[in-house]
Amino acid sequence: MKYGMNLLLWSGEVTSEMLPTCEQLKTAGYDGVELPMFNLELDYKSLGESLDSMGLARTAVTIRGEEDNPISPDASVRAKGVELTKQTLDCCAAAGVETLVGPYHSALGYFSGAGPTDDEWKWGVDSMRQVAEHAGQVGVKLGVEALNRFECYFLNTHGDSARFVREVDHPACGMMYDTFHSNIEEKSVTDAVNAGGDKLFHIHISENDRSTPGQGAVRWDENFDAIVKSGYDGWLVIEAFGLALPEIAAATKIWRRMYKDEITLATEGLNFMKSEIEKRQA
Repeated sequence: MKYGMNLLLWSGEVTSEMLPTCEQLKTAGYDGVELPMFNLELDYKSLGESLDSMGLARTAVTIRGEEDNPISPDASVRAKGVELTKQTLDCCAAAGVETLVGPYHSALGYFSGAGPTDDEWKWGVDSMRQVAEHAGQVGVKLGVEALNRFECYFLNTHGDSARFVREVDHPACGMMYDTFHSNIEEKSVTDAVNAGGDKLFHIHISENDRSTPGQGAVRWDENFDAIVKSGYDGWLVIEAFGLALPEIAAATKIWRRMYKDEITLATEGLNFMKSEIEKRQA
């Protein structure tokens, strides 16, 4: 396994000011960091070189909104979503990112008042196929993320995202598994982990309250049993949220601090992940 930490716990963009934190994460034992990819004007090539010098690999995360929704009935809005995700992939390539993950299949926090229509599904597949073609060209993989029903209405279960990426049918396009969303939506954690099969490209380790993994109510034994038995051997990345970003706090509904400090959360979470994997591989 490779162990990563999502930097959204600290900031919505990674500049040179974040490098001391990255050094701390490397010292703690992390293999890589997950970069928020929202501001596409940053110097990602330089950032990648700095992280290379630390020995930190990287993945990245991005989102789409209502104004660039890839499943919008407005073709120009869909085109904008495709173009922005392609630009994000260019930034990923510049930074040396392996996999771009997140709910960029549709608009985060936007609801139609109903479930996805057949047209929305077709628009989503078509939009993602265009994105996947570009991902293949720049050498970055896609990890499409299902979200719980309170954050989106398009892909709510890991079975949904598995079916979606198989319809996209491109080698660069896979899905990710997330313990937080699974804790809300899935009847069987094992089935949710196994849904991806060879299309499972990434995993987020996230507690039920979005704080320190291992200190909440997620069914951790079932999760780690399923992950190890599935044969998955890629990234396990902690996704935790705090109060650093008002826009993220608003989206995730985080209003209170639930951990001592960020580096303690990261260190305790890493130790938890490693211990759970090691005892199953002994």
